[in-house]
Amino acid sequence: MGEYLTVNGLRTYYEVAGEGDPVVLLHGGGTTADSWYGQLPALAERYRVYAPERRGHGRTHDLPGPVSSELLAEDLAALLTELGTGPVHLVGWSAGGTVALRLALRRPELVRKLVLISSGVSRDGGTAADLELVSEANTAMLESMFRPQYEPLSPDGPEHFPVVFAKWLAMWRTEPDIGFEDLPGLTAPVLVMQGDDDGVRIEHSAAIARALPDAQLAVLPGTSHVAPLEKPELVSRLLLDFFGEERATRFMPLGALGG
Repeated sequence: MGEYLTVNGLRTYYEVAGEGDPVVLLHGGGTTADSWYGQLPALAERYRVYAPERRGHGRTHDLPGPVSSELLAEDLAALLTELGTGPVHLVGWSAGGTVALRLALRRPELVRKLVLISSGVSRDGGTAADLELVSEANTAMLESMFRPQYEPLSPDGPEHFPVVFAKWLAMWRTEPDIGFEDLPGLTAPVLVMQGDDDGVRIEHSAAIARALPDAQLAVLPGTSHVAPLEKPELVSRLLLDFFGEERATRFMPLGALGG
């Protein structure tokens, strides 16, 4: 079910379903809450699931000025505070992962557990193909990819697409820029997940997991940057397992991440 809530002048659209502890799903850049169709119903069987659309995405309008993951994290913090969710299980996919990590670092009291899907902490964590994807040479291709998703839903009208697209490009070409320095201070449990043919280098995801005090690493076989669409049931199972209160006993830990 879709609902709206206006906080700090931003009328935000979000999908909500289920009952229980809160789970928040953050979509990737240029997409919408609809991209979670493979996970939202499964998670809603056990949790109260929210899938908000960030400013300038989907059914949430744009506001003047540039965008950054830090600004979007502030938007999210305001939304969760207004909703009164308390600490949430927070899942961020791609650019949504950057927003999720920003929030976890700046407002740790709002995040119970964190999942980063196909999301790094620095530009050099991306593969060569990932870096090329957002280059000037591929601008027209990206425009043709995201315009059809934007125009039918945006409350700002289809003519506003060039404005938000320029903002996205500026952000994608400079972020993520969080780095590793602050990761040891993030005490919430974190699941770092990516495809084995993703835009994030596997070693970069492993380095993120090593830098965190309480992290797990999942590399999904036969998937790319859109694993939640390619293997939705597997992603849902991993999320449900991670959110569960009980952890499997590690019978023979041999330090793979550390070594």
